[in-house]
Amino acid sequence: MSKRKILVTSALPYANGSIHLGHLVEYIQTDIWVRFQNMQKDTECHYVCADDTHGTPIMLRAEKEGISPEQLIDRVWHEHIADFKGFHVEFDNYGSTNSAETKAYSESIYRKLKAANLIEVRSIEQFYDPVKSMFLPDRFIKGECPKCHAKDQYGDNCEVCGAAYAPTDLINPYSAVSGAKPELRNSDHYFFKLSADTCQKFLREWTRSGSLQPEAANKMQEWLGSESENKLSDWDISRDAPYFGFEIPDAPGKYFYVWLDAPVGYMGSFKQLCNEKGLDFDEYWNAGSKTEMYHFIGKDILYFHALFWPAMLQHAGFRTPTKLFAHGFLTVNGEKMSKSRGTFITADSYLKQGLNPEYLRYYYAAKLNGTMEDLDLNLEDFLAKVNSDLVGKYINIASRASGFLLKNFDGILKKDYDGFGSLLGLIHSKAEEIHSYYELRDFSSAIRKIMALADNVNAYTDHQKPWQLAKDPSNNLQLQSVCSTLINAFRLLTIYLKPILPKLAAEVECFLNIPPLTWQDINSLLPDGRKINSYQHLMTRVDQKQIDAMIEANKQTLEPTTNAHSPARHAEHQQHAIAPIAETISIDEFSKIDLRVAKIVNAEHVEGAEKLLKLTLDIGEEKTRTVFAGIKSAYDPEKLNGRMTVMVANLAPRKMKFGLSEGMVLAASGEAPGLFILSPDDGAQPGMRVK
Repeated sequence: MSKRKILVTSALPYANGSIHLGHLVEYIQTDIWVRFQNMQKDTECHYVCADDTHGTPIMLRAEKEGISPEQLIDRVWHEHIADFKGFHVEFDNYGSTNSAETKAYSESIYRKLKAANLIEVRSIEQFYDPVKSMFLPDRFIKGECPKCHAKDQYGDNCEVCGAAYAPTDLINPYSAVSGAKPELRNSDHYFFKLSADTCQKFLREWTRSGSLQPEAANKMQEWLGSESENKLSDWDISRDAPYFGFEIPDAPGKYFYVWLDAPVGYMGSFKQLCNEKGLDFDEYWNAGSKTEMYHFIGKDILYFHALFWPAMLQHAGFRTPTKLFAHGFLTVNGEKMSKSRGTFITADSYLKQGLNPEYLRYYYAAKLNGTMEDLDLNLEDFLAKVNSDLVGKYINIASRASGFLLKNFDGILKKDYDGFGSLLGLIHSKAEEIHSYYELRDFSSAIRKIMALADNVNAYTDHQKPWQLAKDPSNNLQLQSVCSTLINAFRLLTIYLKPILPKLAAEVECFLNIPPLTWQDINSLLPDGRKINSYQHLMTRVDQKQIDAMIEANKQTLEPTTNAHSPARHAEHQQHAIAPIAETISIDEFSKIDLRVAKIVNAEHVEGAEKLLKLTLDIGEEKTRTVFAGIKSAYDPEKLNGRMTVMVANLAPRKMKFGLSEGMVLAASGEAPGLFILSPDDGAQPGMRVK
């Protein structure tokens, strides 16, 4: 039988900060899935990743520290590797996007897209920092929102009112790098023609092909729009010097935008593994490949991985991913990670408190179900679950049984049951079900099933009462058999838990004096006469003092987020970046804002507008109102008709080239792509005041 061949990647952490527990949601779940695959005798699974190292934030941070970008990314690379190793995340290769391999594939993809007439050069007007002598990305320009007039808003969208706009729309813009007033200058930029019919057609088919989770596929259809629409804009893939990255071929002073070469880092890192191990790169990456490829990513970068990346691959002659596995964000104690509360916890600080990394691997696994739902690390529940499940239920089996075997029978096992026996047969019978849960990344269901089996084992122990049997030498045969059954049960449970607890499983293998466990070992038992080694404590309970110390340590190391203006990407921003709360206002000031429930009577596209929809709103007045809202990227106008929302009714009308906008619809947004208009509860009527 030919082997199943799989290539797995995780999103590349940005080389501009430390790994924290939010990042580890992704890398731990990927590592669990890869370890599970590699326990199968008919599977060859490779796991690669790399640091994402290019872009303006890296360049500016290195400059601030007085070192070269190369020195910065090398230092951070070693820090990241140490953090991953600390949590037993095991890559076959961990590289860097600043590599010869990634450069070669980036240039190759670009040239193929250019040959396919999918690259276009256009002159664009862009803000330029005269002090730093550099063009400014949107997120490095701040100013007053042109819609709600909130101060210190980014150059692409307002985090107060949710409005989307161009940097040139900002009032009193300034450079977030130097504070200088930016100047408008023209520059030639290179665009990937994502709006081309061939890209649109391919993406409509690919996003419906089963490569995405249902909730992700639905979001893609919102972004793509209906068959008659063309909602995707061409993608600006270039940046001007000075910039830390790869120069575009035959375009001096022009560099690939980091999001073009970052996912190509998957290819570069795998090519390094191929060179080291003698693997065939083309077997995994060529169009028509029979191998499988899976990307584990955070839902905040779905837009890049489900639209830009497959379109690049398809039109450059490479294969597309088999599936994208998107996951949610991490909250701690039900709230977003917070430096002030000490819950923005770094991987390093967790380990320095002496907390076992497999506690966290187990807790995350118990919460992960293969969907895009957010995951909450409740520290009180974390302590209780680890102590109850791992120590109280699982480890307790071995500690109780081994003592009697080592003291009374020199550690020799003796079976006295028919085949698997009722208890061991029950554990064995769940192998297929647990296997299915792992394959589907529904680790929480696997954990529930495994711990239910551990409950059965402990019930068996309580029924057999080995501590009572040990009091009478005439019960020695039964005592040895009962304890041997328990050790075999412990071994079977360890097979099921090995992908989650690899270090503990290795210690169990040493304790039982057996070779590394595979999934197929679930079909056998330890032989009669096997001698186990002396028992050493396999895991201790979590101490509340350790958790308290970890929280305190993260409070003590508070510092401003490095380069707070850096754009969101990869795992570095899987924790939603939340804008600081605005200055306090009085109730009198707030009462000046007249918020009204509005019914969307009609929604339609605006010819010539890339971001706007024209909304006709009923707010209980004799006449309807017209509002131009920058929500085209998130909503199909047909699906908005009849929907209730909330608008600012007393905002001064604004004359636009498309017409007069008579108010503003409220919407929420964050660092990730997407806008979400507000809706009142059922029963609200047009014209009702929100207060």
